[in-house]
Amino acid sequence: MELGNIVEYIDRQKILCAVVLEVKNQRLRLLTETNREVNLSASRLLHRDKNRLDLSMGRSRMVDALKEVADKRRALIGKVAIRDLWEVLNTEQEWIDLETMTDFCFPDSANGDHQAAVIRALFDDRLYFKFNPERFFPNTEEQVQRIAAQRDEEARRQRILDSGGDWLRQLMRRGGPETIEPPAREFVDVLRSYYLFGKEAQDHALARGMMERAGLSDPDALFPILVGLGVFAADENLELLRLETPVAFPPAAERHAAELVRSGANAAADCPRQDLTGLNLFTIDGQSTLDFDDALSLEATATGYRLGVHIVDVAHIVRKGDPIDVAARERGSSIYMADRKIPMLPAALAEGLCSLRAGEIRPAISTMVEIGSDFALQGVCILPSFVRVRSQLTYFDVNSAADQDPQVITLRGIAQKFREQRLAAGAVHISVPEINLWLGENGEVHVSRINRESPGRMLVAELMIMANWLTARFLATHGMPAVFRSQPDPRERLYRGEQGSLFQHWMQRRLINRFVLGRSAEKHSGLGLDAYVTATSPIRKYFDLVTQRQVRAALGLEEPYLPEEVDQIIQMLEFPMSRVFKLQNSRQRYWLLKHLEQRVGQKLEAIVLVRRRHSYQLLLTDYMLECDLPIAGFLDLKPEDLVQVTLQKVDARKDLVALTIG
Repeated sequence: MELGNIVEYIDRQKILCAVVLEVKNQRLRLLTETNREVNLSASRLLHRDKNRLDLSMGRSRMVDALKEVADKRRALIGKVAIRDLWEVLNTEQEWIDLETMTDFCFPDSANGDHQAAVIRALFDDRLYFKFNPERFFPNTEEQVQRIAAQRDEEARRQRILDSGGDWLRQLMRRGGPETIEPPAREFVDVLRSYYLFGKEAQDHALARGMMERAGLSDPDALFPILVGLGVFAADENLELLRLETPVAFPPAAERHAAELVRSGANAAADCPRQDLTGLNLFTIDGQSTLDFDDALSLEATATGYRLGVHIVDVAHIVRKGDPIDVAARERGSSIYMADRKIPMLPAALAEGLCSLRAGEIRPAISTMVEIGSDFALQGVCILPSFVRVRSQLTYFDVNSAADQDPQVITLRGIAQKFREQRLAAGAVHISVPEINLWLGENGEVHVSRINRESPGRMLVAELMIMANWLTARFLATHGMPAVFRSQPDPRERLYRGEQGSLFQHWMQRRLINRFVLGRSAEKHSGLGLDAYVTATSPIRKYFDLVTQRQVRAALGLEEPYLPEEVDQIIQMLEFPMSRVFKLQNSRQRYWLLKHLEQRVGQKLEAIVLVRRRHSYQLLLTDYMLECDLPIAGFLDLKPEDLVQVTLQKVDARKDLVALTIG
């Protein structure tokens, strides 16, 4: 290294041209093209040119000369065709020294300026070659694609951070999306994802950066913005989006459903079926029900009665592994919410081909139960059948005729007898009112409190439990693996039989153990039964459809699931069923709070459930809604105390209910 040599080095990701003023122990004192003096190690140099400047020419003229050299080298960069070089050299996968690379780029009389131009070009663009000041290695085609994708992503992120942040700030200043230019779709997508998933969102750091640039700190401030942009509705079901719940059916499932309807899949049976179309079948459901999967019949016999529980044979229509079956398994169950219903099966099946609509002949699995004159069970036969419903009753119809209609009176007697047997066997009877929600034409929330012990609901509930129990015993007798439900004894019993206050029934639910799913029959303590499956809702629940397939297999209608397949189904449905539970409960609470938003200031009755450190947990009895009441200095409440509270503030979106005593 000699005084006056022109050199280049990297400073803050930029190549600078300089002249050597002093050399001392491998340390250099340089004058740069920016008219600064710097000290650095000789090892930091990128390039050393043999050309020299006359140090006696003066500082100002040396800086001008360095600028001229730098400009010349920058101009030469444009002649370095990096991609063309890479296409020629990448197949070799060998290091290429600077001189060879310079000769490729400038085959005629290359000098130090040309070498420096090559270094600058490959330093600025490291897409195609690994950079080393004295040699270069071509990236593979896969590496080039990966680096290019990373660059595009970095550019996208910077664009969103800068432009998106400026857009959001402008939006906040002007007060509404209608006052500014529409945003880029990617800006909105980043904010939407962040609002839904928080730190789990892929671009959460970008969203936070945009918000900081706009002066926002609270993520909740994004919701009205996204509503104003039309991304969310004012009452958007955010949990539906967070859980990525399938709503529309895949095209293959819709096409298959349409084909089943066209072909009339239930017109031809898959085996001889008993013709029960002469029986007086009737359904009992809510007023808005369209998917009827169970029906009842009752006949007088010489020794008592013959009760029929008829379940539409969905498995005859929806076959294992077909597109509808795959979609149904992914859903796990129909989802019922005040503002929408998400069916497990396409509507063409759930409300059409698979529905026990009055006057339509349908294939079914019928459980025919022989009942004595004392309403005791005497025998049972499960068989494939053809059925036709004659009348479709509502719970209101049955309740109205509960004390006059001999058929309803008999069914109530059978149901009550069966319940008494279950209770004698240790069943835990929990009865709390059900809150029914629906939306009016203008979006207003209507609430009704349903008595689950009304004649119609009680008899349907007990007869379906009976049918499920008999189906479980049928499968166990045939050695058929199925999705059996069992339940350990409760941790504590607060009452016996059908006794107990509303408080005790509500708290008893917290003391029962979770049910367990397994492939073999075991005791279900909560129901007081030695075996249990769910089989009565194959339109609405995938577990019931699986059970029905195993019943069909025992009847010789199809091949059964193997034990390991049953285990796999139980495992596969764990998440979908958890999702159904979360959606139905969160949406029920949301619409209840929307209803209460219009009743701030209203006084309500509540039961004290639990005293906590800083609050009491209450149950608003009109709405069966759990809320917290802060503990004030004078309050001294005990569990089961009945109190009056006043609604102070309600915010459904924030899941907020503020109460005061009195």
